Amino acid sequence: METVVKIIRKNVWKMNERYQIITGDCLDILPSYSDGYFDCCITDPPFNISKKKGLGWAFSSHVTIQEQWDIFTKDDYFQFSFDWLREVCRVVKINGNIFVFGSFHSIFTIGFILQHLLDRKIISQLVWYKVNAQPNITCRMFTESTEFIIWAVNNESHKAKNWTFNYDVMKQMNDGKQMRNVFQIPVTPKSERIYGKHPAQKPEAIFQRLILAGTNEGDTIIDPFSGTGTAGVVAKRFNRNCVMIDNNENYNSIAKKRLLHEMGL
Repeated sequence: METVVKIIRKNVWKMNERYQIITGDCLDILPSYSDGYFDCCITDPPFNISKKKGLGWAFSSHVTIQEQWDIFTKDDYFQFSFDWLREVCRVVKINGNIFVFGSFHSIFTIGFILQHLLDRKIISQLVWYKVNAQPNITCRMFTESTEFIIWAVNNESHKAKNWTFNYDVMKQMNDGKQMRNVFQIPVTPKSERIYGKHPAQKPEAIFQRLILAGTNEGDTIIDPFSGTGTAGVVAKRFNRNCVMIDNNENYNSIAKKRLLHEMGL
């Protein structure tokens, strides 16, 4: 534990005590936090969809999805997912919310681990419908235009209670109607990528809904796969705290610039 703390102090960037970006592997960093330290987890982990040579498009020379951090064997991905989810369940407070992004490649693994191995209560599966999704690059299947978010409560399924859901806020955001679990939101706009790009960067609008629905002002959010810092940017905007962990220094550098911009610096 002492070694982990030293690593954190060497690789942490603090805007202030409320917003931190830590460079490192979340499986090395999370053990340094005490049980129940965080109020909520919102994270977009690897989906295990990358290919060593990328995926080619039938009508273009464009190649996509070839990130080394997103390549696992099936067994390794299962173990990796179990390890970080178990640690998240330890550091998030009892009955705190856990939101995890995934595609059809990964969401069933995440759901199985949370529901059956860790016995967390699943409240809902949210669907992000990308109204302007890119065309299918293989031309051998329907155009994929959705991703999913599992919303779990950090307690045994039969004990979970009193979790945060700001119903009235969601209703207000939806013109006085109940917010549905399908979010029709365009893919990340260029205006949110001005400091650099991440291949899986989510739009701020999605994080806004999750943060306003599942946390309260002053709460502290953990994002173990923070990428370019969208969780922190939106947390700052709505007076929440955020600790971000990513092992990629380039993405963390982009996250710092975005957070400073959010503060007007």
